[in-house]
Amino acid sequence: MRRLLILVFAASLTLILAGCAVGPKYQRPALSLAPDWKAEGLPDTAAGEPPEQWWKAFHDPELDSLIDRAIKSNLDLKVAAARVAEARAETGVAKSGLFPSLNASAVASRNRQRAIAPGAKSPAFVPIEFNNYQGGFDASWELDAFGRVRRGLQAANADARAASESRRALLITVLAETGRNYIELRGLQLRLEIAQKNIRLQQDTLQLTEARAKAGLATELDVSRARAQLETTQSAVPTLQSGIEVAIHHLSVLLGEQPGALRAELLPRAALPVLPPEVPAGLPSDLLERRPDVRESEALVMAASARVGEAKADFFPRFMLLGTAGRQASQLHDLTLGMGNFFGAGPAVSLPIFTGGRLRAQLHVQDARLQQAVLTYRSAILAAIEETENSLVSYSQEQLRRARLESAVTSNQDAVQLSGETYRAGLTDFLSVLDAQRELYANEDLLAQSRIVQATDLIALYKALGGGWQSFPQP
Repeated sequence: MRRLLILVFAASLTLILAGCAVGPKYQRPALSLAPDWKAEGLPDTAAGEPPEQWWKAFHDPELDSLIDRAIKSNLDLKVAAARVAEARAETGVAKSGLFPSLNASAVASRNRQRAIAPGAKSPAFVPIEFNNYQGGFDASWELDAFGRVRRGLQAANADARAASESRRALLITVLAETGRNYIELRGLQLRLEIAQKNIRLQQDTLQLTEARAKAGLATELDVSRARAQLETTQSAVPTLQSGIEVAIHHLSVLLGEQPGALRAELLPRAALPVLPPEVPAGLPSDLLERRPDVRESEALVMAASARVGEAKADFFPRFMLLGTAGRQASQLHDLTLGMGNFFGAGPAVSLPIFTGGRLRAQLHVQDARLQQAVLTYRSAILAAIEETENSLVSYSQEQLRRARLESAVTSNQDAVQLSGETYRAGLTDFLSVLDAQRELYANEDLLAQSRIVQATDLIALYKALGGGWQSFPQP
């Protein structure tokens, strides 16, 4: 029997040293990705890697400052950092199973028993009281012959990696939201400036029309039309001012502040940031390494694969080394640091024989979860490619729209000047002047909106490409 136990544990130790672990060995799911982007009408900007600190490409110190403060103070990021710390602590729990467990115990008790009195002619019971002091140690160590503990550690490490990637994905979202709200703020300020400029122009036109009407050179209908157009343009101001306040509130909350905390800092007007001349997009295959949500999905596949191995290991025996040693005495001063007066040591084997199908059901559960994780990973890749393709199309097409609007605004400015000159010379009616001014304001506002959309599309593209998290190490 002793020889058999020695052979069993020698075999288990050999398995441990050889790194044997049941279950599948992780391999990245096979995927077929296109070698290049398929979006139509893209500019020649797909070569090269996108910048890690994409917000620096806007050359706006205020945006740089907002980004830095958001990364340090955003409350959602702090919650995500706490989740990362939790997941890392879980790996410590899983890792502890690889090492022996040693416990100490101490017992002090006062006992009372009834015993038969010696020498009595008939059975007589007398009470006996005594103290019991006991101190000792017990140890146990599971020899991880089939990799159950190691698979659990692999799963915990993959979960920690997934939590880390989840924080990075949130970090990218915070970067993009900060940039988008800042662009919208500056864009609304630009639109407000355009509206106020056109209000001044239309006020001058109204005053000129009223003067011409008094001189009999214009009609009251012309005055009414000029006043109506002025009121229409002025009606856009409250909406723009409301949008400015809302953007400031969003930015304040992103920085972990009260909604109006940044009002004094951001309310003064500043120029809309200038866009970079080129936007490198890399290749579709780069998203597998760059996008944190894709990396998170892959980490979850790793964890699910490891848990399949953990479930398979439950079918095999568990080998344990157990030991205990200590000393007991009836008087406290009799306990010494010498050799104890009791000890025990030996191996133990546990083998599941009948579990009512529980182990097989657990294995089926983990297999199903692995399949779900693989499908989720593939879905995340397709979603990432789609998001990037959509962003590339939106950004490139908005470039074309902006160019057309710039040409239209130039023509409108010429039309306003010519209509004013011909009206004052009596060569055209007043309606031509109003139409020219109305079209100028409408197209200037559309151009401003196009600049906002193009900038936000660019930020959406940077987000889709997965850039930004590389510049900020994990806490």
